[in-house]
Amino acid sequence: MDNILSVLVFFPAIAGLLGFVVDKGSARVYGISVATVELLLALWLWMSFDTANAGMQYVELIPLVPDFGINYYVGVDGISLFIVVMTALMTLLGMIGMSIEKEIKNMIISLLFLEMTMIGVFVALDAIVFYLFWELSLVPMLYIIGAWGGPLRIYASVKFFLYTFTGSLIMLVGMLFMAYLYNSVSGVWSFSLTDWYALVLPENYQIWLFLAFFAGFAIKVPMFPFHTWLPYAHGQAPTIGSVILAAVLLKMGTYGFVRFSLPLFPDASVMMIWPISVLAIIMVIYTAMVAYAQEDIKQVIAYSSVSHMGIIILGTFAMNAEGISGSIFLMLSHGIVSGALFMLVGVIYDRRHTKLMSEFGGLAAVMPKYAVIFGFMLMASVGLPLTIGFVGEFLVLLGFYEISPIGAILGGTTIIIGAIYMLTVYKRTFFGPVTNEKNKTLPDLNGKELTALVPLVAIVIWLGVYPKPVLGPIDTSVKALISFMHEKARSDIAKDTITLSKSVKEAK
Repeated sequence: MDNILSVLVFFPAIAGLLGFVVDKGSARVYGISVATVELLLALWLWMSFDTANAGMQYVELIPLVPDFGINYYVGVDGISLFIVVMTALMTLLGMIGMSIEKEIKNMIISLLFLEMTMIGVFVALDAIVFYLFWELSLVPMLYIIGAWGGPLRIYASVKFFLYTFTGSLIMLVGMLFMAYLYNSVSGVWSFSLTDWYALVLPENYQIWLFLAFFAGFAIKVPMFPFHTWLPYAHGQAPTIGSVILAAVLLKMGTYGFVRFSLPLFPDASVMMIWPISVLAIIMVIYTAMVAYAQEDIKQVIAYSSVSHMGIIILGTFAMNAEGISGSIFLMLSHGIVSGALFMLVGVIYDRRHTKLMSEFGGLAAVMPKYAVIFGFMLMASVGLPLTIGFVGEFLVLLGFYEISPIGAILGGTTIIIGAIYMLTVYKRTFFGPVTNEKNKTLPDLNGKELTALVPLVAIVIWLGVYPKPVLGPIDTSVKALISFMHEKARSDIAKDTITLSKSVKEAK
């Protein structure tokens, strides 16, 4: 299937349109069926992927606006492959586990359109196509938070939209200027990333353009101090919204750094290592401490999510194979673990309609299956060896240790502080006597919830014990990326000249 990427991108959207004529009572089964087919297609892509090839595979290019070099241009490599698979997996399991009954058909349609935009972002190789998918992803998520969220859902959804949309507009200015620069030296317009990679820019141009792209990516991550929209979005979003937001949408920002910022602006990326690393370390420590101060279980996980995203940023800007490969693997592990934790919070909220730790205690005796799965995910979150969370964090800290041992130690405090607040949550929620009468008759996990959560437990253990099937293809593409960045940075073109480097073209 040469057009597998187009099928992956547009199949959910087409199914979403057909969903308008599906009966409300069949909407959930319909959505799960569509998401299952999408996951099977993503797994087929993985199975047929040439793991020894570091370049783009399954490339499709269709001219859209030829006069301005805008093309439908998609492809996948080891960096984006597993994020696509994770997107399909978390969408399916989120649908299976969600308990929403209000306007269920509209929710299913929104999730299918959201899946299209997310996968589109991760396979797009044309900047305008990337930007369109990036912006379109705001619409269904805005609707999901605004229609099914908590009491402050309108405030949370508007804040989410304004923050991310503002950063995206600044990023768009950078994209348009990149196309202008390419036109100034080549005589043709192009928004193709592979064309832009050959563009060698002076350092002052690189810095300003890096900052333009940084605005869009940093807010989406979200990096400190642009993180304030995330706790509101998580706190007010329905469970499925928090699952998709934490598992996939946040990864758009970190993916953007790897796909755009590092290869396009290698000199600026090196110059910005310390400013960004300082912000990342603040993210790690500050938001972990804020997480410890929370009484709401969901807010603990929300701030924990920001803290772990700081580790991903550290790995990305370690500028070495260990750091970048670890950060990409950590994107996957964080997506799996944080998505599962938000599902677990949703389980208890559905039963008690509260997320306050003070309302619980002794749940291990009442809901043993729930307690065991929560414990597995908690251990993965704090990076226990032989769980998926350990692999990425170890590689990131190993990579950043080459840059700064002190910085790696400070970043590594997330393991200690994370263990403190997560174990505190577990102790207060699951241990001790059952003092609240309402908790004594709570039902344990049902079949639907187990179907959504058990596969995630299996993945946490499998990739924690044997990460090579995923880490191998990632590492192959990352090493090619680093080699390309070195080649571009060593270009013998004068630093005050904007030109296309022939050697970089060949390296690309």
